Amino acid sequence: MDEIWLSTHEVARRLQIPVKTLAAWAAGGRGPRYARMGRYRRYRLSDLLAWEQQQVERGGGGRSSS
Repeated sequence: MDEIWLSTHEVARRLQIPVKTLAAWAAGGRGPRYARMGRYRRYRLSDLLAWEQQQVERGGGGRSSS
């Protein structure tokens, strides 16, 4: 199965955050896992989806305690 790779701009658009925020996360060792390809960061869709799920599981925001 071929992996789908996303650019920094595609990931920023998906997460609805500025590209600079994604760059700051990468510089600080936070954010989704990426691979450096030349001078570009590329994100595997499978890694991004796993990272998104971790963020949901970590919580924050309105969880109902009914």
